[in-house]
Amino acid sequence: MLNTEFVPAPQPSKSLTIVLHGLGDSMEGYRWMPSALRIPWMNYLLVNAPDEYYGGFSWYEYDGEPAPGIRRSRELLADLLNEQKTRGFAVGEMTLFGFSQGCLMTLELALRFPERLAGLVGISGYVFEPEVLLRERSEVALTQRVLMTHGTEDPLIPIGRVREQVALLQGAGVQVEWNEFAKAHTIDGERELKLIRSFIEQGYPERT
Repeated sequence: MLNTEFVPAPQPSKSLTIVLHGLGDSMEGYRWMPSALRIPWMNYLLVNAPDEYYGGFSWYEYDGEPAPGIRRSRELLADLLNEQKTRGFAVGEMTLFGFSQGCLMTLELALRFPERLAGLVGISGYVFEPEVLLRERSEVALTQRVLMTHGTEDPLIPIGRVREQVALLQGAGVQVEWNEFAKAHTIDGERELKLIRSFIEQGYPERT
């Protein structure tokens, strides 16, 4: 079971954004997000990855073989989504947000998940084995809304290979909205938050 923290919306709502951090980070690193996104009807679920990593957490092994950890974390996250359904949150009212490793896990989970979410947001990440992911995609994968952003100056995950992976997904019919920023391995302040906010809100047309 994953360690989580629920941040309720100021207004009563059954809309939920699940936040997945990057390598070595934790839910602590995203406590700023609810106030920064300024979506008054959005609840948030901040999630810690399962493995300890230098004072933070990791979703999968970074320096060794990532596949086993990715599969394990994907199963844990699928259980987490299903658990939210028992708490009254419909999958169609959920947005998945992930940064770096969290971006990879967002795509790994949602493109295999049997139900359509309100949206997927992946920041400064990459796609693990995109050919396998496309082969194993769910029946609703091509209806998922996906926003991906990346930095042209990212020293940790060079943008070139991510462009190729995204082009492969798009060529297979995955609805990826791709945006590049002149940034490193980070979120580019309000300029990028505005894009994320707009994308999330579009997934809830009855709210906007």
